[in-house]
Amino acid sequence: MEKENVYLKPVTLKNILKFAVPTIAMTVFMSFYTMVDGLFVSNLIGTDALSAINLTAPVIQAVTAISTMLATGGSAVIMKKMGEKKTDEAKEDFTFLILVNALVGVIMCVLGYWALDHIFVGMNLSVEVEGYCVEYLSSYLVFTTPILLMNNFTLYMIASEKAALSLVCSVTGGVLNMILDYVLIAAFHMGIRGAAIATGLGYCVTAVVGLFVFSRKKNLLHFKKPVFRLRVLINAASNGCSEMATALVTGLVTMMFNWTMLHYVGEDGVAAVTIIMYALMFVSSFYTGYSYGVAPMLSYYYGEKNQEKLKALVWLSLKAIVLISVVTVTASFLLSKPLAFVFARRDNPVYGLAVTGNRICAIALLFIGFNIFASGMFTALSNGIASAVLAFSRSFVFMLITMIILPMLLGINGVWLATPVAELMALALSAAMFLKYRKRYGY
Repeated sequence: MEKENVYLKPVTLKNILKFAVPTIAMTVFMSFYTMVDGLFVSNLIGTDALSAINLTAPVIQAVTAISTMLATGGSAVIMKKMGEKKTDEAKEDFTFLILVNALVGVIMCVLGYWALDHIFVGMNLSVEVEGYCVEYLSSYLVFTTPILLMNNFTLYMIASEKAALSLVCSVTGGVLNMILDYVLIAAFHMGIRGAAIATGLGYCVTAVVGLFVFSRKKNLLHFKKPVFRLRVLINAASNGCSEMATALVTGLVTMMFNWTMLHYVGEDGVAAVTIIMYALMFVSSFYTGYSYGVAPMLSYYYGEKNQEKLKALVWLSLKAIVLISVVTVTASFLLSKPLAFVFARRDNPVYGLAVTGNRICAIALLFIGFNIFASGMFTALSNGIASAVLAFSRSFVFMLITMIILPMLLGINGVWLATPVAELMALALSAAMFLKYRKRYGY
């Protein structure tokens, strides 16, 4: 089969990039059109609406966390079985996990609406910003199940050597999102509700295409009569728990940032944090896309017990990350002013806060790539515990420490320094875990 031929090719940087470039382009584009979404909101509605999108982010991350866990963990379990030549069993498990995700989407949507009136109480927001939050989230929740399916189909398309199709879906969804942003906000005057609907419909593209793609039996992975295997669900959950922890903790950290900025600067600070998070998300998408791209290869070689290819893949990946890190941190520092300007005018307090904050936070880009790859690598190798320890420590423990201590010592600059220092601490832990498990996996 074509997919098997791809996995049997020599592990060279050229072949790795052929496999990973589509996923890198996909994740970069997805983060890009998220930034464009914010750009339309800030310029057509205002920076208060931009603040509201950031304030709703923790809730959205909580809603999608379980799906993220099952998608990443399930992909590792299924591709490991493919490497072991248990193809029929892998297809049954794949269908079963997709159905579980659909059910999770319905449940999370219902819970989201049930809690909607209580989420933003006690945050001391202005009436206008709180109204934006409720309006945006209530419209976004409608698309919960399609968004969860999109998360899953994106990874399974990559694993099935359809990364190029996944990229096309992402580009199509992103373009649709941008067009609908303008049409719904500017032409139909739907405000922030229009932005939420545009985002949801953009995500639906991959969900709909995935249903058709995986219904075709000629694909490496396709829908087959599902078989309930509790062990598969447990393994998928344990392997992907680090990604779920990352999603949940990212939401908590975002809340911490928002509360801290509300304390020091007010709602302008939340808008500035949103701009900086867009920048970090955009650059981090290079590493996330690369990790997603090579994860099926890692899982396959691990299932095949091919330590030679596994070692070559890991070390070539580390070299690629070094190069990307140097380029992205330099570009992020130099482009701080243009980035801030597209979201806020120079006479807006948000502009100055965003420029200063982004230049300090850019230091974190030297370390983020290694930490993302390390966590993704251990997930692909079915070591969910190691991946979870890395992800939880990086995303929560270290961020909690730095967010408490540094602002107390340095004020607003301490808020900006929290991310670089936390990522540096996480890098030390990633290196220790990498060395600890080196003999076990033979990389």
